[in-house]
Amino acid sequence: MKIKIWLAFWGICFLSQTACQAPQKEAKFEVIETTIQEIHQAFQENHLSCQQLVEIYLHRIKKYDKATLLNAITAINPRARERARELDNEFRRTGKLRPLHGIAVVVKDNIETKDMPTTAGSEALKGFIPPDDAFIVRKLREAGAIILAKSNMAEWAFSPYITQSGTAGITRNPYDLNRVPAGSSGGTAAAVAANLVTVGLGTDTGNSVRGPSAHCCLVGLRPTLGLVSRDGIIPLYLRNDTAGPMCRTVEDVARLLDVIAGYDPADPLTALSQGKKPLSYTQFLDKNGLKGARIGVFRFYTDLPTADPQVVALFEKALEEMKKQGAIIVDPFTIPKFGELTKNIWCDTFRHDLNQYLRSLGDKAPIKNLLEVYNKGLFSLYIRHRLVKALDQPADKLLCQDVYHEPRNIALRQAVLRAMEEQKVDFIVYPTWNNPPRKLGDLRSPAGDNSQLIPPHTGFPAITVPMGFTYNHLPAGLQIVGRLFSEPELLKVAYAFEQATHHRRPPKKFK
Repeated sequence: MKIKIWLAFWGICFLSQTACQAPQKEAKFEVIETTIQEIHQAFQENHLSCQQLVEIYLHRIKKYDKATLLNAITAINPRARERARELDNEFRRTGKLRPLHGIAVVVKDNIETKDMPTTAGSEALKGFIPPDDAFIVRKLREAGAIILAKSNMAEWAFSPYITQSGTAGITRNPYDLNRVPAGSSGGTAAAVAANLVTVGLGTDTGNSVRGPSAHCCLVGLRPTLGLVSRDGIIPLYLRNDTAGPMCRTVEDVARLLDVIAGYDPADPLTALSQGKKPLSYTQFLDKNGLKGARIGVFRFYTDLPTADPQVVALFEKALEEMKKQGAIIVDPFTIPKFGELTKNIWCDTFRHDLNQYLRSLGDKAPIKNLLEVYNKGLFSLYIRHRLVKALDQPADKLLCQDVYHEPRNIALRQAVLRAMEEQKVDFIVYPTWNNPPRKLGDLRSPAGDNSQLIPPHTGFPAITVPMGFTYNHLPAGLQIVGRLFSEPELLKVAYAFEQATHHRRPPKKFK
């Protein structure tokens, strides 16, 4: 049954111990699958307040998160109700809404929040509350967002396959609680998919926004490297790391990107974004956005013998739908020497980057370095091999440059761009995963992660959009890749595909 505000209004006022002003009309606003625009319209029509919205989400978290073993949420903001009251008072006083006024956001547990713990899923940082917000969190708050909760993640963001932390345990997939939501931003994906919040933030080093979004029937964007600040994000490999929106609609991704994108002096890489951010990404949301777009079909992944036939079938249907919407399908799109160019392209900078981050905290750092984490046994057994591998790397010396200056990355980026130019391709498409979400504990069946090579190592942006369900209830995602800072065009074609297909639907057990 869908939660409706009118059913709980007076109880909410009592529980929140605040004075509530009754809406002028009977409220019929439904929280399930709601969008930023719909919430703001309800505010303007006096059908909803920030306080009411917060209480409804808190009720859903209490009802569904731990009780179902979903386990997406690691912490609730103790100031959420107070902030909601402040925003309600501001709206009554000014009659104006900020861009994300009252919107409930969940933030991955490796993004600093000054009012909630930030642990990166590690027991070594358990209870650690940073002195400041990450840059992108500060921008969200300035835009009126309520940071309602933090979400579970794979420990240190190590795993693209599972979301298991040393602080909160295992997160499950809301579409099948016996399956994984992928990693490492699986907590954010599960929370947004189950309608425990409005929108969310994840981080993506090689998969971690796009992979969980696809497994949970969401839209997830990995922005161009340098469009979004990394300041205040606990690093995995800083040279590949970025934050990105995870939402139920392309439009909400665009609205979130409007707020978090842009230059931050604390992250020099964001200087690349200057002059490249439009007034608003929402202006590019065009239902006819696929018309004339040249789509390159990268069959490097779908030709693999381990690709699930139902995923491949959905991909073929997606190509037909794009063609029906006026896209020009270039099939196949090939990148010469792709295997050779991507071989050994990863560079393990975790030890260096984490040590640098911990040093930046000064006396407030709960641990000094990665070696201390290992020596004290402050880790889950499933990541031990990753820690050992990281500790083989230099503690204070980088073995490779960033994505824009490392020769291996430059060679790959130039090869992809050359192939796109020669084959007259605007975008590259492939399934985000070749296989359905694995069952919990299954590390042997094919995972099918297709996100680890092109965007993280070229700096290119990529978006995943729902493309349907395999085996009746398991989500699958279509990944679309564009050139550097092509987010306006990327959102345009993703929106057109979304509006033509409407594959997103909520998980049945969380309605």
